Amino acid sequence: MATTADFRNGLCFNYNGDPWKIVSFLHVKPGKGPAFVRTKIRNLNTGRLLENTFTSGIKIDVIRVENRKYQFLYSENNDYHLMNNEDYEQLMMQKDFIEGVEFLKEGGIIEVLFHADEGMPLSAQVPSHVVLEITFTEPGVKGNTATNATKPATTESGALINVPLFINEGDKIKIDTEKGTYIERIKE
Repeated sequence: MATTADFRNGLCFNYNGDPWKIVSFLHVKPGKGPAFVRTKIRNLNTGRLLENTFTSGIKIDVIRVENRKYQFLYSENNDYHLMNNEDYEQLMMQKDFIEGVEFLKEGGIIEVLFHADEGMPLSAQVPSHVVLEITFTEPGVKGNTATNATKPATTESGALINVPLFINEGDKIKIDTEKGTYIERIKE
C-alpha cells in the first residue's frame, strides 16, 4: 500500500476495480481545509482520461509493472502488431493505448507496460526522442533566417510537425515525442 505522498507521473494503481496510470498530479495545500492531490489519470482498460481529486494521505493499491521493448511490425485499421525481439512473441494493441503513436514507423522500437503479476499488456509508449525523415515540406526561402519562423512538414510516419525554414525534404530530424516538437537536424 502507498499513499498520495508516493504519487509520481507514470505510477500505476488500482482504483474502483480498474488499473489506472497517473498522467499528471499536483499537491494542493489550501489555506483553509485539508490538503489534497489533483490528478489526471488514465484508465488502462479503456484508455479514458479522468481528472480526479484525492484527499491527502489516503491509501492506494499500487500495481507492480514492468517495461518490455517491442518492435512495431504493421498496423491494420485500429490495431497495431508488435513483436518482442527476444522470444519473437507477437502482440496486438489498439491505437488508443499507444502514447505518441503518430511518431511510430514500421520497424521502430516501442516500450510496452505489462502488469507484472498477470502478464497482461496495459499500455505502450514511443521513446521520448525519435529520428524521422521529412517526406514533404515546402522549400525554404533563402535568407529568411532572422526570425524563428517555422513551416509545416510531414514525416515518414505521417506526423505533421513544425520545423525551421532550412529543413528540406529528405532531411532527418530528431523529434521530442512528448511535446511533438522539432529538436535538431541529424547530420549524416
